[in-house]
Amino acid sequence: MSRAAWRGWLLAITLGCCAVPAPAQHAMAPLLHPLFQDHAVLQRDQPIPVWGTAVSGVSVRVELAGRTTTTRADDSGHWQAMLPPLAAGGPYELAIRAGDSTQVVRDVLMGDVWLCSGQSNMELPVWRALDAASEIAAATQPMIRLFTVPKAAAVSPRQEFAGPVAWQPASPATVRDFSAACFYFARELQKTVAAPMGLIQAAWGGSRIEAWTSASALRRQDGMDPALDVLALYATDPVAATARWGRHWQQWWSTQRGAGADESPWQPAADRTGWQQAPSLLGAWEHWGVPALSHYNGMVWYRSQVTLTAAQAGQGARLELGAVDETDMTWINGVAVGSENAPGTARSYAVPAGLLDAGANTVVINVLDTYGDGGLAGPASAHAVVLDDGTRLVLDAPWQYQRAPTAQAPPLAPWHAATGVSTLYNGMIAPLGQPGLRGMLWYQGESNTGDGAAYAARLRGLRDDWRGRFGAQMPLLVVQLAGYGQPPEAPVESGWAQVREAQRRVVAEDPHAGLALAIDIGDAYDIHPPNKQELGRRLARVARHVVYGEHAIAASGPTARTASRTPAGIRITFDDVTGALATTGANGPIGFELCDAQARQCTYAEALLDGPDVVLQSPQPAPGARVRYCWADGPICTLRDRSGAPAGPFELSLDAAEIP
Repeated sequence: MSRAAWRGWLLAITLGCCAVPAPAQHAMAPLLHPLFQDHAVLQRDQPIPVWGTAVSGVSVRVELAGRTTTTRADDSGHWQAMLPPLAAGGPYELAIRAGDSTQVVRDVLMGDVWLCSGQSNMELPVWRALDAASEIAAATQPMIRLFTVPKAAAVSPRQEFAGPVAWQPASPATVRDFSAACFYFARELQKTVAAPMGLIQAAWGGSRIEAWTSASALRRQDGMDPALDVLALYATDPVAATARWGRHWQQWWSTQRGAGADESPWQPAADRTGWQQAPSLLGAWEHWGVPALSHYNGMVWYRSQVTLTAAQAGQGARLELGAVDETDMTWINGVAVGSENAPGTARSYAVPAGLLDAGANTVVINVLDTYGDGGLAGPASAHAVVLDDGTRLVLDAPWQYQRAPTAQAPPLAPWHAATGVSTLYNGMIAPLGQPGLRGMLWYQGESNTGDGAAYAARLRGLRDDWRGRFGAQMPLLVVQLAGYGQPPEAPVESGWAQVREAQRRVVAEDPHAGLALAIDIGDAYDIHPPNKQELGRRLARVARHVVYGEHAIAASGPTARTASRTPAGIRITFDDVTGALATTGANGPIGFELCDAQARQCTYAEALLDGPDVVLQSPQPAPGARVRYCWADGPICTLRDRSGAPAGPFELSLDAAEIP
């Protein structure tokens, strides 16, 4: 389609897409999956899958843009049809007829459909991004259609969305709450791609990559079976699964430095040495006036009791707790009864039959907080055992607390929403079915920086898993984590840098993947950098190179390929340099360091520009040494090319060439 034709078509859509009178339809249950609704965008230039439900065995007729096919609903009522490819265009009607039932979906466009997923930096809405007011006011973009997957976690795959859904043309009224990164990507891409854009947002702040990966894919990764076995049990017997996970958690605790072999704080008979009285109102421990807790992120143990009669102990019951920030592991009489990762949310846990005793019953809660205020909300009356007969018995012993001896990173229960295993895949990806896509955008990793060394395997697993669902060579565009935190005064190990390196390496090995650099548009004080417009531009540039074949432009910026010893020093070669390498704010590049083979000792290295290369002025390091650039949570990175595109963080071995 020519640009002139594109502009004419756009005008026609703008003026008339919603003005088509709606003929009467039969008042029957929808035949189509909820992904197929008015204003939908379907993937152009490839076979078009369409599916839904109907009466078992009935013949189903599907018609779109003069193309027709028929199929039949199976014994469970599910049906699927495949229509031949269509070029970019529309608007069309998608009509489904099954027996006496008819459903017509209007204003359907053929274009490019993108799945935008990840954690909070993908979820961040336009209203929270840079220059929000003017951007929202100017957001009338009828050729960009928005679809938000309702946030939902599930212990097994769902076929339906957790709430109502709709395709919405981008407008000031609809774009406000949509992913800024995803919207600005599509807006920038449409400057060079003459096709409608359909954007599917499936994102959850604070989520780990394991939550977005199917159970079958995770089972192919080392060490995931125990958590997945518990998750499978949780689907049928949550009480038994909780108890099993409690034993797993307790075993982990026994191995931690500072936890004695006989130290079991969850047991009623545990040593009370070191326990202190908590304020009667509880609340965030940062505000208790205790110096050791005033800026503390970590674990705090809580304990109290409730006294029951024999008749009360014989009833079924639930334990109700006030809001917890952020993750709890909870025991009654030494048996685990619940765990959630839901900051600021009250808890309600079933008590296993026979667990309660006549007399005193001990409740112990381990609370983990990793960001901001943490603790167990008050007042004390918010915490109670509720019996089946409706009796509510407030925990009647004064609350005690004990800070954990060292910083801890406990195993998180596999059924947790954002930090579990497969939970968001089950609740948000599985319900999508298998629509045609042009590509996938992934912005996640902040929640995995505590175990960055494992992230490469996790990202490969997610990539292969989603390609199994959406297409074997489906393009994957990954946003490398932005800088966050203060620059270090000396080389440090960094989980953030490990995740960035994993993202870089996984993309480098994959011809159908691309990396959007964000290191220089981060904010030292804000884990959610607001400049999503520039991120959108960089993602669009990656897409133009990787997806649309514009190889005259580099996917991102200068890319380090090799590091080798030379008489002049350590020479680092770069590809994809536009013009020449350059630096900002210094006479030469800064942020380079040399490390030993195990990266236990690293030192900053002086660096000089030499054409398309960087030369480190340093004594010859030992064999196996590594070169690192911008290796920190929030580094200062000054190297770029004449286009302004930055060189991203990397780690190279001096003994091997980098992945081509």
